[in-house]
Amino acid sequence: MSASESPAPKPTSDSIQLFSSRSTDYARFRPTYPEALFNWLASQCAATDTALDLAAGNGQASIPLTRHFHRVLACDASAEQLTAGDTWLNVQRFVADAEHLPLRSGQLDLLVVAQALHWFATPAFFNQARRALKPNGLFCAWCYSLLDISAAVDAIIHRLYYETLAGCWPAGRSSVDAGYRDIQPPFPRIEPPPFALEAHWDLRELMGYLRTWSAVKQWQQRHGRDPITSIEPQLTSAWGQAGQRRLIRWPLHFLTGFPNR
Repeated sequence: MSASESPAPKPTSDSIQLFSSRSTDYARFRPTYPEALFNWLASQCAATDTALDLAAGNGQASIPLTRHFHRVLACDASAEQLTAGDTWLNVQRFVADAEHLPLRSGQLDLLVVAQALHWFATPAFFNQARRALKPNGLFCAWCYSLLDISAAVDAIIHRLYYETLAGCWPAGRSSVDAGYRDIQPPFPRIEPPPFALEAHWDLRELMGYLRTWSAVKQWQQRHGRDPITSIEPQLTSAWGQAGQRRLIRWPLHFLTGFPNR
């Protein structure tokens, strides 16, 4: 998709309500981004005065940025997301639409969008990003799709994702599955080093994470039962020893560049 041709699907009020209703689970069960990513982001910026985490959710990217930037802003369309958790120290939060950012021109050294660009990759948004960034300001959006655990567990999750939940994912999810390769920004891309999220979880934590998927909530509303409970026996069998913690990886995919160079 070209940013100058087909606008990305924007989250409806129902979508915002759905994400808001899961804000506590997001804070509890979502994996954290690697510190090396934030080291790299800071190293690419000419200055480290102000960073914005757009569509910040529960602050997974906002909090690590405070270790590298003097001032960190966090913006989201959902006030409930911005109040989830208790680790917002030194982050200035505000509610706003991505296409109407209440920022002055040339304010930002860095603008990041973690797992959300597919909602608003429109010409209007990229114009806002260009306006808000300094001449050498860095734009970096990233996403992750399916996780890697083991062949047996992955096969069960793939069936859940592609078969059981088919038709329940929001339209923008196709861009996530494409690793944002279908979004063409109005500036040259640069390629970051390879990064991935990693976690050591037990089966209970994995199931909690799966329940944060928007499609799981949609399926549950349609059918009146929890699809994760339905696959729990299969997951338990494939997982191995009860209580075992396993390494889980989510490769990150990037859309990164300097809009004003």
